Amino acid sequence: MIDPDICYRILQSRDRRYDGVFFAAVASTGIYCRPSCPARTPRPSHVRFYRTAAAAQQAGFRACKRCRPDASPGSPEWNQRADAAGRAMRLILDGVMDREGVEGLAQQLGYSARQLHRVLSAELGAGPLALARAQRAHTAQVLLQTTTLPMAQVAFAAGFSSVRQFNATMGEVFAQTPTQLRQGRERWAEVAPEGTVRLRLSYRPPLDFEWTLRFLGTRAIAGVETVEQDTYMRVLALPHGLGVARVRRPQERQAAYLLCELQLPDVRDLPAATERVRRLFDLDADPQGVAETLGQDALLGPMVHKRPGLRALGAADADEMAVRAVLGQQVSLQGARTLAGRLARAFGEPLAHPQGSLTHAFPTATRLASLDPSSLAMPRARAQALVDLARALTAGSLRLDPGADRDEVSRRLVALRGIGPWTAAYIRMRALGDPDAFLPSDLGVRKALRLLGCADDPRSAAAASEGWRPWRAYAVQHLWATLDPEPLTPAGREETLPR
Repeated sequence: MIDPDICYRILQSRDRRYDGVFFAAVASTGIYCRPSCPARTPRPSHVRFYRTAAAAQQAGFRACKRCRPDASPGSPEWNQRADAAGRAMRLILDGVMDREGVEGLAQQLGYSARQLHRVLSAELGAGPLALARAQRAHTAQVLLQTTTLPMAQVAFAAGFSSVRQFNATMGEVFAQTPTQLRQGRERWAEVAPEGTVRLRLSYRPPLDFEWTLRFLGTRAIAGVETVEQDTYMRVLALPHGLGVARVRRPQERQAAYLLCELQLPDVRDLPAATERVRRLFDLDADPQGVAETLGQDALLGPMVHKRPGLRALGAADADEMAVRAVLGQQVSLQGARTLAGRLARAFGEPLAHPQGSLTHAFPTATRLASLDPSSLAMPRARAQALVDLARALTAGSLRLDPGADRDEVSRRLVALRGIGPWTAAYIRMRALGDPDAFLPSDLGVRKALRLLGCADDPRSAAAASEGWRPWRAYAVQHLWATLDPEPLTPAGREETLPR
């Protein structure tokens, strides 16, 4: 529940780390803002607080033009929560509502549509339709200000069922017509190449972007992703085709956003592409909250103060990350990259128009499920584990989408022959974005603990990690960082596969 007194004190302090965690609506003006909005703080009697932008919009408030609350970072709560509300929010942000509707969303969560509406309304102040409507409005605004698409195409690409609905919603949310919103496009958006959507991905500072690029660069699969100078690029397998993402930091180092260019086969994929890039870079994290917990630990405190913006990086494609975790068993980091590159070249879908060194996507689970394990150039047990994993993903007995039940996924993973605790935990951390996942048997974690003078056996590592909850995935990143400039994290060589 929201405590109005606490929220008002945060509003007075203009604390940026609460942007996206809640929204402040002002009854006297009819607008809602981020907590960090620079406008004069209104009287307490005039302010209403909401958990989501959708709830504020549903109550009749429109977005502030000064602080752009619709573009604030997502709440870190959605990554932490394992309940129905958290899982639903992750799926809605991924665009499931636009692709499958309320019934599809409810089915993925194991609820009826009525039950889901009741749960979300009670928890978030808005039902699934209102939450999806808020996201559609933001998507439409991005398309209006970064593309030259005709208005009707923007409306349908954003998920609206009609142009009339599109016009009405944009007027209610932004107090401007679509034409007025397009006229307000910013200078950085006007130079976007044809077929490219350019947007700003906001985050809560600080962010150690240099470390992020090095982490991703040492794991980049040839042809699928690359790091060039200060830019990360990769191919995205999206619901309507293959896209390409380019992410870099703006020249203004104090800016709390990353610049992202998306080349999309279909602009309906914009919400999914945006959310997958956000998950990969962990842009909805709360670095201050992590620092408050880990920074007080005698062991991790110095590391956290040295690298305050370290993120627990996720995955742009959960199925791909799961396959890569299996490939990383019992081999070096470079060996795992080589195996992944071979798979991508042999079985990945090629880009119609290669973008520099980007030539194809990572193979889908369906494609890998059709392979004969004996045809793969790797130990037979690992090849069989890879194909069995792909078959489980294809059959739907194992789901790694944003709304997956993390505990159930872990149980199903370790039930597969050849997949043990390290692989399951790594998948949980990277593919499912669990901020509390931990890898007690990981060689990098154990080596870091040993260098710090601590017991490095898995049981001792697990016991030590109890004080790092609920941010143990960030603790793993800080332990790996102590090994720099060695490989940032070894592969899971502790895993023993049946022969």
